[in-house]
Amino acid sequence: MIFHYRDLEDCHTAQGIVILIDVLRAFSTAAYAFSRGAKEILLVSTVEEALSLRACIANAKAMGEVGGLPPQGFDFGNSPTHIRTENLSDITLIQRTGAGTQGAVRSRNATVLLASSFVVAQATARFVLKLGAPEVTFVITGKTFRGGDEDLACAEYLEALFNGNQPEKEPFVRRVFDSRDALEHLDPAQTAFPLSDLEYCTQIDKFDFVMPITRQEARLVMRAVKSG
Repeated sequence: MIFHYRDLEDCHTAQGIVILIDVLRAFSTAAYAFSRGAKEILLVSTVEEALSLRACIANAKAMGEVGGLPPQGFDFGNSPTHIRTENLSDITLIQRTGAGTQGAVRSRNATVLLASSFVVAQATARFVLKLGAPEVTFVITGKTFRGGDEDLACAEYLEALFNGNQPEKEPFVRRVFDSRDALEHLDPAQTAFPLSDLEYCTQIDKFDFVMPITRQEARLVMRAVKSG
């Protein structure tokens, strides 16, 4: 299998199977939301889009961040710590973040588009391997603005799985805790960035579902699909 790496600046060129990675925290939070019963997640680029969609969809809530913090009017931020206690049964979430959802919007030439993070890595690998494609493109969504080593670590973990290996998980966990995006979570003064988010985002292979994204009536719709 041949692997390609892109970021937000050039992900529009990616074709075929494209895996969007956002470990801290969009696609980790999304996975926890699905585990709490969310029906689907609509991915958008702006706060205004999220609020507008919420207003016209029954049982919808807005989730995400600007600068890591929940925008005014949103129901939830971008924290797995907070979302994991919510009852989201039959709820449609509209997610806007600065990295992950931007990658989804920009990856317009992908044939198969998947959102991933460490918590769904093994499931993602199984799903993609069944497709039998010779090439995969990873989009490191955090690279352009923040550093993104945690996303690169997840891509390299996935690459190892695609190659039939079962790597030790601890070095990958350590890279998340050592990443630039982790700094706010390691600072007790930054109460909006829980330390526990790092712990939840590094529960590698916790969930047995994959998160494909499809375009339906001009909307980007992500759902949880069992990979087995």
